[in-house]
Amino acid sequence: MSIRAIIVDTAGTTTDLDFIQDVLFPYSKKVMAEFLTANKDNVLVDYCISDVNDIALEPDASLERTIEILGNWIDEDRKVTPLKTLQGLIWKQGYDQGEFKGHIYPDFIEKLPAITDSNVRVYSFSSGSVDAQKLLFTHSDAGDLTPRFNGHFDTRTGNKLDKQAYSNICNTISLSPKQILFISDVIEELKAAEQAGLNTCQMVRDTNQRTAHFDTISSFDELKLS
Repeated sequence: MSIRAIIVDTAGTTTDLDFIQDVLFPYSKKVMAEFLTANKDNVLVDYCISDVNDIALEPDASLERTIEILGNWIDEDRKVTPLKTLQGLIWKQGYDQGEFKGHIYPDFIEKLPAITDSNVRVYSFSSGSVDAQKLLFTHSDAGDLTPRFNGHFDTRTGNKLDKQAYSNICNTISLSPKQILFISDVIEELKAAEQAGLNTCQMVRDTNQRTAHFDTISSFDELKLS
């Protein structure tokens, strides 16, 4: 059965993890207090603040305490939806103000037209919010890449280490697992996708990177579409 769709991870696969850790995360932590103070009456922001406090088991936390919790979660790289939603909103502000551009590996940029021109759909799946993914690909060094994507998935679809998340994606895009190829640099994510029946390929950009039994590529240049 031929591949009808490719799902790509973001950090470590289509974008450099250093960009996430050294640019986006510090920016969100730096401006979190200012952003929440200015936008606390926004319905979505208010919902996220309440969700953070509930998850932290501190429902009556002050805004200052919520900001402290979020700062800790950023340091820990917690994969929790309200944090990722707030980061997406903050990063939009940063992109719009020209604070940074979205880093995308050149080999992915170059391969993307060949993939989509072959009538293969392209999706991204990240622990970062859908909005954050769209911002990353919209504000890339190569311009707006989002017209080449058919959709994006985040933690609302499920945990990337849980095979159910990949089954959920299959159901959403109406393809069988064997029609889908998932590409990631993280072995545990690939195992979960494999358990759900997807084809898998590990992106190995670092020669010291841990590998397993998966097919591997070190660049999207090496990706075979047939």
